[in-house]
Amino acid sequence: MQEWAPPGVDPTQPSIARVYDYFLGGKNNFEVDRKVAEEALKIAPDAREAGRANRAFLRRAVRHMAAEAGIRQFLDLGSGLPTQGNVHEIAQALAPDAHVVYVDHDPIVLAHGRALLAADDRTTVVPGDIRNPGEILDHPEVLRHLDFGRPLGLLLVSVLHHVNDDEDPSGVMARFRSVLAPGSHLAIVHFHNPGDEHPEASRVAVEAERSFNQNLGTGRWRTRAEIASYFGDLELVEPGLVPLAEWRAEPGDVVRQDLTHYNVLAGVARKH
Repeated sequence: MQEWAPPGVDPTQPSIARVYDYFLGGKNNFEVDRKVAEEALKIAPDAREAGRANRAFLRRAVRHMAAEAGIRQFLDLGSGLPTQGNVHEIAQALAPDAHVVYVDHDPIVLAHGRALLAADDRTTVVPGDIRNPGEILDHPEVLRHLDFGRPLGLLLVSVLHHVNDDEDPSGVMARFRSVLAPGSHLAIVHFHNPGDEHPEASRVAVEAERSFNQNLGTGRWRTRAEIASYFGDLELVEPGLVPLAEWRAEPGDVVRQDLTHYNVLAGVARKH
């Protein structure tokens, strides 16, 4: 029996945002998404833990930007479905005047985001595809909420690895970095193939990349050098570009991400 879906959503086609929602224990997913997720779990049984580590990193990165760097505006690209610990909740707990713009191209993400943020005049969600930076950076709602002349927290958390090589991820990142004022911070989480340094993790990366591309049409496990290049000439803050769970880990963030520990890298960089 076909599951009900809102207008513009095809429940027979898997969605990256809904697969991720399933990993996090959410309910905004369809059978087709669960099948893709379960196939990924066969390759990497700790994928759910990786999902939780991803959210924990997001919280730590936003806290760093808001509390230590004094940033009061955030652009979250490929934000995904709302869950516990959203960017505006983290930032506004520290700085009630913080503005947040979420960007995604999934219709379900946009619908849920608008419902969640209906009463929040400092936060909005807009449609956009990071492969077309211009449509995001020139969007009237983005320009209404964000001042690119001031420091910005730019977040690409587990989204850039869904930009295929022939879609010019380096050019995409160069365009987004070009609008960053001094003092801005950039956070990136990206799938990683560590190669000979960690052969078992490299095997997982190859298998996972095959599965993702077969089922979703995207997913690149890139090298450390490729991922580092997306920060351009921004300066990585300590501890640099490291396995996801190692970036400024806090006691409550302990995650047993055994198999895929080296398959996801995270970093935050500052523009001088």
